[in-house]
Amino acid sequence: MSASTPVVELKQITKRFPGIVANDSISLTLHKGEIHALLGENGAGKSTLMNILFGLYQPDEGSIEIGGKPVKIDNPNKAIKLGIGMVHQHFKLVQPFTVTENIILGMEPKKGVNIDYKSASAQVAKLSEQYGLRVNPDDKIQDISVGMQQRVEIMKTLFRGADILIFDEPTAVLTPQEIEELMAIMRRLVAEGKSIILITHKLKEIMEISDRVTIIRRGKVIDTVDTDKTNPNELAEKMVGRSVSFEIDKTEPNIGPAILQLNDVKMTSKDGVALLNGLNLEVKAGEIVGIAGVDGNGQTELIEAITGLRKIDSGSIKAGGKEIANLSARKIAESGVGHIPEDRHKHGLVLDFSVSENLVLKTYYQAPYSKGSFLNRNAIDEHAQELVGKYDVRTPGIETKVRSMSGGNQQKAIIAREIEMNPELLIAAQPTRGLDVGAIESVHRQLIEQRDMGKAVLLVSFELQEIMNVSDRIAVIFEGRIVGEVLPQNTNDQELGLMMAGCWDQGGQPVE
Repeated sequence: MSASTPVVELKQITKRFPGIVANDSISLTLHKGEIHALLGENGAGKSTLMNILFGLYQPDEGSIEIGGKPVKIDNPNKAIKLGIGMVHQHFKLVQPFTVTENIILGMEPKKGVNIDYKSASAQVAKLSEQYGLRVNPDDKIQDISVGMQQRVEIMKTLFRGADILIFDEPTAVLTPQEIEELMAIMRRLVAEGKSIILITHKLKEIMEISDRVTIIRRGKVIDTVDTDKTNPNELAEKMVGRSVSFEIDKTEPNIGPAILQLNDVKMTSKDGVALLNGLNLEVKAGEIVGIAGVDGNGQTELIEAITGLRKIDSGSIKAGGKEIANLSARKIAESGVGHIPEDRHKHGLVLDFSVSENLVLKTYYQAPYSKGSFLNRNAIDEHAQELVGKYDVRTPGIETKVRSMSGGNQQKAIIAREIEMNPELLIAAQPTRGLDVGAIESVHRQLIEQRDMGKAVLLVSFELQEIMNVSDRIAVIFEGRIVGEVLPQNTNDQELGLMMAGCWDQGGQPVE
């Protein structure tokens, strides 16, 4: 292979599914030591193309060359033998197993008839040090952060000898700090001679880390450009086919009475650790309150307490003046609380149900969707057709299982369902996680529309810019309590960062 020969060349790849052409004659090259970004809207065909390269799907037309030689990759094991590794958006790890056990799974080194765990652990430690991953080989997956779990996925590919790494939306579930650390890891990988294809829709990350960008729209290549010869606005326009505004247009809020009131809410873990520590919060009609904080400071527990997914030990949670603490999730939903969950697979969808079934998950037992013990399929399907069109949920059909949809379109379906229930209080937890710029613009507009209709919106997001741009008021959470509140126009990233770290409150005073 000459220096100019691409390490990967995809030639006119076409892949069809019932009712949709996911990839339409796509060509792409990857060179040694390059980070090549694959940019596109949710459902544009990015993951499908990379699943073909990794052997999970077979192309209907087209060919693949690795190092200038034609290959047929008919399963992931073949891809691994060819030096290709894939870090999936949704991790494929066994939670009770250790880091080492997950990394060696399926290719365990043996000493006699037993697994040579000691040598495997030493090999994992060496890899961790070589690439600056700082992973403890003996930690259990269930005890480490999401960012660390992703590093384990990266190490799985390196342990198997991958020189070509595919990252599928790698920052979708990471905190800002973890994203910076991942960028450093990726730079180190290419410095060591690896080549990376990065599937993403985050323009800031593309500009920061990639060498070239291929833009896909609705299954077709729109353009391939050098990153240093483009800009975010140009990329966004090529991705969605229209100009995209990065400014959020909203009027002054017309604030009404309190809809959500939390007073001295306390929650402890099974081990007696304080998760919510006397938390007080109020959200009024006609406003968006953003919760800013470093991951792990009680955001998840706060959301689960309000939505009935977790019981509190003491305190009061009122919605519309009625006590809802420790009620069932169904009763809370019926009392006018909508919930866009942070984990769409765990709490938002039934993956093996159809689109139409998921759109009535919370209302299937009500008229017109059921009569007695029977579901009214016609009413359910009519409802689904209306919402799919209204919220631009891209799917081959309403009977499609949501498992086969892109993450962004799964999220659109959840948002459609929750907003159409017309809640007085909408809890939006990481609502734009995994969405492209066009979809993010749409979600922000929908949240502001809810606020302008007099609804109360609680926005929880790790995207500080989103909190700053969308919120009317920002409450900072630290170690399970609200340590300060500020108005977006009166603060900045630095001040919020100090408050989020528990260093200062909004009056410039040390937090006790």
